[in-house]
Amino acid sequence: MTSIVTILTDGYADWETALLNAAARSYFQIDTRFATPGGKPVTSSGGLKVTPDLAVEDIDVDAIDALVVNGGTAWSQPDAPDIAKVLLAARDAGKTVAAICDATLAMARAGLLDTVEHTSNSTDNLRPTGYKGAAHYRDQPDAVVSGKIVTAPGTAPVSFMGGVLQTLGLRDDNLDYYLGMYAAEHKAA
Repeated sequence: MTSIVTILTDGYADWETALLNAAARSYFQIDTRFATPGGKPVTSSGGLKVTPDLAVEDIDVDAIDALVVNGGTAWSQPDAPDIAKVLLAARDAGKTVAAICDATLAMARAGLLDTVEHTSNSTDNLRPTGYKGAAHYRDQPDAVVSGKIVTAPGTAPVSFMGGVLQTLGLRDDNLDYYLGMYAAEHKAA
């Protein structure tokens, strides 16, 4: 069974991976699990309390297909969790590694964005991490898929969902239909 682990932190932006995990679990029968630093319960910016399935430190990248990092204010703090080891291990194992919004800071700190096309909330957002990938930055409102690396600004949970599922080999008429349903809202304006 295909498996996605999503990393959450206290204050995580609950809307950013909600569509991804819901579609993955409900429509594609993907095993979705959640990890936090230390395996501690976290509360989203909207007040949603989550008791994780495991600690970030216990993620076995050989047992998963995708590692997703949810955005939130924790990633821009001086004491942001250091998850570089698991991000690099997942990338090196050929797994999908994805981050949205400020979670792209964790990818930048790990050096994962230095040589691949990517996006975020802005390049200014990434600079304080020691990031060296400005030449590969794409200033666009939707997700960027570069091999098995998926990045998105916080305003793009729909294309982020599509990008992650695409890297798992699930891009088909059903996914395109699902993405079209959510995109229709933006065409109505």
